[in-house]
Amino acid sequence: MKSNKDAITGQPIHSMVSERIRTSILNGELKPGAFIRQQHIADKYGVSQISVREALKDLASEGLVEHIPYCGVRVISYSLEDLSDLFALRAFIEGRTANTATKLITKAEIEYLYQSINEMKSAVEAEQFALYRELNRQFHLTIYQSSKSSFLIRTLEVLWSTYPTMLQGNFPQNDIPQAPDRNQRDFMEHSKIVDALERRDANEAESAMYEHIENAGKELLASLRESKRQEVPGKKQGELRLQGKLEEVNK
Repeated sequence: MKSNKDAITGQPIHSMVSERIRTSILNGELKPGAFIRQQHIADKYGVSQISVREALKDLASEGLVEHIPYCGVRVISYSLEDLSDLFALRAFIEGRTANTATKLITKAEIEYLYQSINEMKSAVEAEQFALYRELNRQFHLTIYQSSKSSFLIRTLEVLWSTYPTMLQGNFPQNDIPQAPDRNQRDFMEHSKIVDALERRDANEAESAMYEHIENAGKELLASLRESKRQEVPGKKQGELRLQGKLEEVNK
């Protein structure tokens, strides 16, 4: 009987397959909107179609692929409007958790948040942007987990896992580091949030968090829209102007 585990790693076969498909999606090998043929994947990795189906179920739960009735499974394609909606949801929900966190967050957690801000500054100065993004993720995670609101925490975990998926493969220009002025505003906004948490000012913590995420979303979307205008240098200026007008209408 054939084992359902990889002989080398010992991990379930479908987990190995999902990991490889995930990598292909995030590095742009599998493009947004591309259909994933189960037989092709099974032949490519020498596994059964059952393992491929299980892998695709995992990836669907992560928001990387979607099942289209009578057509198959394809890589999810995200738009700028989707990204805008994600930031709007994050702003509202994380604002709520910041409000609740003022009653429950510990002194140790507040000290950790202040320390995180300093570490983020150091990461930016050293141009370690991957480290900066991870520190930023941990900063927000600490706040919303301290709210102890299990439903909101689960919702935010889905949004935070969806965010890099939206960017990678859908908006290739996201590898450009953040502008220095945005980083400075991030530090100021982060400090404002933690100050409110330390003072146990629920309304101010909620407002500061909402404003911070809203500002970050607006600046990222503006940057991505500008990058999309410059994506196809072969277009005539008239076409570019028309595209710009259409994008302004759809904002």
